Amino acid sequence: MTQPNARHVPVLWDEALDFLRVSPVGTYVDCTLGLAGHAEGILRRLGPEGRLIGFDRDPEMLELAKARLKKAAEEMGSQAPRIEFVGEAFSRIGEHLEPASVDGLLADFGVSSLHFDEARRGFSFQADGPLDMRMDTRSGPTAGQVVNEMNERELANLIYEYGEERRSRTVARAIVRGRPIATTGQLARIVASAVPPMKHIHPATRTFQALRIFVNQELDEIRALFEAAPKLLKPSGRLVVISFHSLEDRIAKDSIREGAQQGIWKILTRKPVTAGEEEMDRNPRSRSAKLRAAERTKRQGRRD
Repeated sequence: MTQPNARHVPVLWDEALDFLRVSPVGTYVDCTLGLAGHAEGILRRLGPEGRLIGFDRDPEMLELAKARLKKAAEEMGSQAPRIEFVGEAFSRIGEHLEPASVDGLLADFGVSSLHFDEARRGFSFQADGPLDMRMDTRSGPTAGQVVNEMNERELANLIYEYGEERRSRTVARAIVRGRPIATTGQLARIVASAVPPMKHIHPATRTFQALRIFVNQELDEIRALFEAAPKLLKPSGRLVVISFHSLEDRIAKDSIREGAQQGIWKILTRKPVTAGEEEMDRNPRSRSAKLRAAERTKRQGRRD
């Protein structure tokens, strides 16, 4: 099977699908639909008795995913599986699925390239846009509200914790002095003026990461998924997650290891799976990706 051709190139596509071990009659959940690159791969491996459930809290992304998957299902005709869409954060997965009802869970924690490409969404400092950064634009504080309303100490702590920025206090001080801040470009210039030039990344990279994680409560979302996954997976069901920075990967590594110690998981990836040279050349975004996978054991762990 060839990799789907789309604006968004799914990272570690073959590896993710191989670890999921898709059964034509199984039930699979893509917790982070995005532009549905991984989801289409799952869909095309399912049969008419199979079931695909996709989560995405971003209304725009959900509509794009629906269009792509419905087109793929039409091409499959009578062999297409059932498809269900849930327009909510994947942390609420337990509210929508029955215990021990799922054969595989996939989560790609990376931000879609479309978010960075659309300046109006406020994720990128490469193009000037409003300071938003919300995955779900229907609720929650914007990044603009955070940088303009949070006190300097809290802001410094946020940038240090979620961006792992060693100069967080200097950055926070510059942000407070530069208020009010209305756009991504303005914020990027302020941060760049406070942080020495870096060889490989823009000086504002870590600050933007920190704000995005905070605004979307990304780490809490991931923890909630790892809490729910053992309850939802059938015995021998598989969990596959792809992370893009150390904070995400640390949660994945520790959660799976802890679950293995409790008899919940059989670890399938002793070391994270990373992209090969060919994929990294084709898709530079894959350079930081790490895939971890685990299989639900038949034993009852202490979390159940």
